Amino acid sequence: MSGRPEKLFPLFAGLETLDGVGPKTAQHMAQLGIESPRDVLYALPYAVVDRRRRETVQGADLPSIVTVEVTVGTHRPARNRGGAYRIHVEDSQTDFQLVFFHARGDYLKKILPQGARRVVSGKLELFDGMAQMVHPDHIVPPEEAAGLPEFEPVYHLTQGVSQKIAYKAAQSALTRAPELAEWADPTQVARQNWPDWRSAMQAAHHPKGADDVAPFAPARERLAYDELFAHQLTLALARQRERKARGIVSIGSGQLQSKVLGSLSYRPTGAQTRAIEEISADMSSEARMNRLLQGDVGAGKTLVGFLALLIAVEAGGQGVMMAPTEILARQHLEGLRPLAEEAGVVLEILTGRDKGSERRAKVEALKRGDIHILVGTHAVFQSDVEFHDLRLAIVDEQHRFGVRQRMELSEKGQGADVLVMTATPIPRSLALAQYGDMDISVLDEKPPGRKPIKTAIVSTQRMDEVVAHLRSAIEDGKQCYWVCPLVDESEVSDLTAAEERFKRLRALLGDDAVGLVHGQMPPAEKDAAMAAFQSGQTKVLVATTVIEVGVNVPNATIMVIERAEIFGLAQLHQLRGRVGRGEDASTCLLMYQAPLSDGGRKRLEVLRETEDGFRIAETDLQMRGAGDLIGTAQSGLPRFRIADLERQAGLMAVAQTDARALLSGDPKLNSDRGQAARVLLWLMKQDQAIRLISVG
Repeated sequence: MSGRPEKLFPLFAGLETLDGVGPKTAQHMAQLGIESPRDVLYALPYAVVDRRRRETVQGADLPSIVTVEVTVGTHRPARNRGGAYRIHVEDSQTDFQLVFFHARGDYLKKILPQGARRVVSGKLELFDGMAQMVHPDHIVPPEEAAGLPEFEPVYHLTQGVSQKIAYKAAQSALTRAPELAEWADPTQVARQNWPDWRSAMQAAHHPKGADDVAPFAPARERLAYDELFAHQLTLALARQRERKARGIVSIGSGQLQSKVLGSLSYRPTGAQTRAIEEISADMSSEARMNRLLQGDVGAGKTLVGFLALLIAVEAGGQGVMMAPTEILARQHLEGLRPLAEEAGVVLEILTGRDKGSERRAKVEALKRGDIHILVGTHAVFQSDVEFHDLRLAIVDEQHRFGVRQRMELSEKGQGADVLVMTATPIPRSLALAQYGDMDISVLDEKPPGRKPIKTAIVSTQRMDEVVAHLRSAIEDGKQCYWVCPLVDESEVSDLTAAEERFKRLRALLGDDAVGLVHGQMPPAEKDAAMAAFQSGQTKVLVATTVIEVGVNVPNATIMVIERAEIFGLAQLHQLRGRVGRGEDASTCLLMYQAPLSDGGRKRLEVLRETEDGFRIAETDLQMRGAGDLIGTAQSGLPRFRIADLERQAGLMAVAQTDARALLSGDPKLNSDRGQAARVLLWLMKQDQAIRLISVG
């Protein structure tokens, strides 16, 4: 894989090699991220204008774009500066006006001399009963009219790049597009009736109507598939390399697991059982596990994670569960302790708080293998921490645990299996785009006994009623979260919002009843406030969104979210999942400030209607788009030029299957189709993938 294939050279030459592109235009195009003829090809038109010739404008549905041959009549110059300069014209059946503003009369007399025949094309509108065309897009003598395309593609432009330049550059780039061998799966191409790459490019830049610029047009779909396929090939190559790194074979005896399962008051859901089967199959194979466990709030990820840790212990090794914060690590510890007692395994915690001799004792016990399962924060990464025989690392992915940390962790246990858990339901298409190098298990059922949460939408004008409702709940011994919005980016104003609410609730409910936790507090104070709420000392916890992560207070049955309309759907769903964890029925009050926008209302209604995190995430994706959903800046989502993750989710899954199938039969990409796929990777600038092949 020495370098870029020669037939692609013309596509990666300078922009100035294209017709009509000078140094200045090239600079302007670079601002759109267009740096080579290849990029010009991938900047497809987003609309098309019908410029087919008509005999007459009579009977046209106005306003619309018309193209017609006319005889030029009288000129009526503007009366004042900046006024309208009008030219009367007639086609074969009727007459209308051409209108120009800020026009130079001598120039117009030259291009539209009275009595001449001209073909004009532009938007014709009715104005005070008179049909007029303001600033026609094209004015040409009839003998030159053949140069006007019948259907004109419309490109996204920037300052200094006109439609004419964009069109000319695209036409010129198309002449460079070589015939390329087919990399897509032949059955897929036949089934979808897709053109080959070059024909698809030709068709995409020569749309014949609105359907041709839609994502489902065969030429577009084919080019979108290429993008997704190249992306999935890159991920599959990374996965292949990851899996080649020898894993450790961990085969569980099932003894410890059955003790835990026997002690439960309920049976695991089908989804939990399936996930455990997938995980134990991965752990018992020689390849290293790299699996994502995706589960909705309350879907029972903890149990699945713990059973996986037990497989490691049954096989004679150790397991570690990583949490992003001290609070969460302690909470994992609380959640796992009763299970560990049933199984009779040694469970310990290691965080930044462990100091001195106590820490030393833990580190030594870990090295001897006396600790079976460790719960920890990133303190586990410190160099003096060594495991006796680490088999499985579970990462709680609330804090965007990156690939780099996954690597560090795997170095602690050469070849340890990795399971990443996330409580954010991600629609499948995005999960594949973001975690395509991993295998995915999904928990999409709720364990029995979880009571549904009643969700109500109330206006802030009914604040008094809400507070009264709280008061009676507190008298019944219940607890409540009160979430204040992050009003704008400045931490200061958020703080005042939360502090104001805190003061007002204390005045109404009593000083001891209300606690406060926000992002600006020192960690120790935050922990103290959380602890007071967890132990039931405080009844109401006023918080900015710091609580959406994993906190577990079974006695909290009310969640009030102020200004719910400015939160994202996924975030609201996560916050709501903090209640409904105990025996009692719970409520979530979404408070909004009127008037609600359509989007705001739709978001709140979706929450009221469903607790299914995957459905909520799909809606969120449709409403907000892929980038917003996981914050494009840190999402690791690739930027696709043509593919549309929201509308072409199914295509992503097909691309992943195809990429994995191609590599399993041809891991080095040496077959004909493999060679073609290499060309695709160069075409798509997937340098990372190309390196993986050349190293691999």
